[in-house]
Amino acid sequence: MAVSKDIRRVVTTVDENGKAVVLFDGPNPNTVVRPQRGTVSRLMWVTGETPADIAGPVDRGDARVGIAPPPNGSVFRIIDIPPITAETEALPVDYHASQHGASTPKRHMRPRHPLMHATRSLDYALVLEGEIDMLLDDSEVHLKAGEVVIQQGTNHAWVNRGTEVCRIAFVLIDGQEP
Repeated sequence: MAVSKDIRRVVTTVDENGKAVVLFDGPNPNTVVRPQRGTVSRLMWVTGETPADIAGPVDRGDARVGIAPPPNGSVFRIIDIPPITAETEALPVDYHASQHGASTPKRHMRPRHPLMHATRSLDYALVLEGEIDMLLDDSEVHLKAGEVVIQQGTNHAWVNRGTEVCRIAFVLIDGQEP
């Protein structure tokens, strides 16, 4: 699968004179293609503390993190989810869930789909383009561009049953056990 169009990222800061300036302007430095699913994940920014460190010239988008945010931190990423394939549907039912380790809430049900997982975080998701189904433990919700999901540590899977890529913006904030 070819990487879909990139996203311009503009990051501002306050310089040594107290003036608002552009720190970075261009494609984000952190794009990961997951070939087993065809998903393209663009990490835009990561914080490792609350309140967040908002000073200095560090590119906090040029970081390596898992799916969940760091302890007491946050993650902002944009993900392109292609239509699901028969190969992905055939993966072990705990495929995605098994990749989360300590970030998985202690209380959750067994996955019912290979892409089902849970993170101990508050997640804001905004569908930017396309359509997608969010699978929950025993239900699902169909979402379209412009619609929002707020998840509170829930078991879920993103399944694109359409014919076009679905682009979703996610902000994950570290949370307590649900």
